[in-house]
Amino acid sequence: MPTLITVAPTGAETTKEACPTLPTTLPELVETARRCQDAGAAMIHLHIRDAEHRPTLDVGRLRAAVAAVRAETDLVVQLSTGGAVTDPLEDRLRVLDAEPDSCSLTMGTVNFGDDVFINPWPFVTRLYELSQEREIVPEFELFDLGHVAALHRLLDTYGLPYGGRVHADLVMGVPGGMPGDTATLVAAVRALPEAVTSWSATGIGRTTLPVALAALSCGGHLRVGMEDTLNFARGRPVRHNDELVARAARLAELAQRPAMSPGEARDLLNVKPR
Repeated sequence: MPTLITVAPTGAETTKEACPTLPTTLPELVETARRCQDAGAAMIHLHIRDAEHRPTLDVGRLRAAVAAVRAETDLVVQLSTGGAVTDPLEDRLRVLDAEPDSCSLTMGTVNFGDDVFINPWPFVTRLYELSQEREIVPEFELFDLGHVAALHRLLDTYGLPYGGRVHADLVMGVPGGMPGDTATLVAAVRALPEAVTSWSATGIGRTTLPVALAALSCGGHLRVGMEDTLNFARGRPVRHNDELVARAARLAELAQRPAMSPGEARDLLNVKPR
């Protein structure tokens, strides 16, 4: 099985002032998308910013970002429905109005550093039903083992997502979530519902490499990017998202599971032809 590499280039937490190389403008996002596809990415997970580089869920800006990335690349375009920890739930539901190929769907509330990322069950189920109605493939974001249990509950109650495939992402190493180590990854993978057809793992900060290596050894896929880490190595900051993608592609090649193409990713996830 080749490896799906997702790039998460921006996020909602890091400021442009703190990291001038973070891609926050539309031209920067498009340039990042092109370079990351060339480096081995098949899907892009987008957060967007406003004219002042602040996180925003403005539907017009979201639509513009989806259209621009589609015009310049073949990447599967996934929008974050998490936004920033302060975004209202209703605004997060409206992300689907931008008609991405995929959307993130976090399966519960989690402590997030000094903040709380709030995902009450009624919001989770409403977002899931909307994704089914809009024919958008969700990626289930799992920050701890309780989220894995919630995914069982969701699928048992509301059935399969649009496209019939179930793709989950283990987000590991967030302060307040599950640790980014091999033992925890194995426990989470063993607890996944039988309906899961593919899964990836994301290691936050210094857990990036341990999680990537563990995921590859267990048959999983990878998410990397400046949303998740700003350091390429100890004492050396990330210069561009494409070097994180290129390193993930090299690791996948060493594991004899080379990076898959965007077309292969579309088949894996069964996203809607557009």
